[in-house]
Amino acid sequence: MISIGYGNLIAASRVVSIVSPQSSPMRRLREQASEAGKLIDATEGRRTRSILVTDSDHIILSAINPETIAARFDPDRPAGSTD
Repeated sequence: MISIGYGNLIAASRVVSIVSPQSSPMRRLREQASEAGKLIDATEGRRTRSILVTDSDHIILSAINPETIAARFDPDRPAGSTD
């Protein structure tokens, strides 16, 4: 299990990608997931900083930066590392 902020946890094995929400395609993805009933808002009312896509096509919104969440998947890798 991986913490995505504010006491919310997700199964690490189900996450396909972690993306930033600023681009237009990600906004459309969020909107489509909401219409399909597959949007999970785990921001606790805060600004969305990352979008997690799962293998079941659920979209999870988090208030934690994508780099921070990615670092939680591999604790040995420093945050912000791109290699």
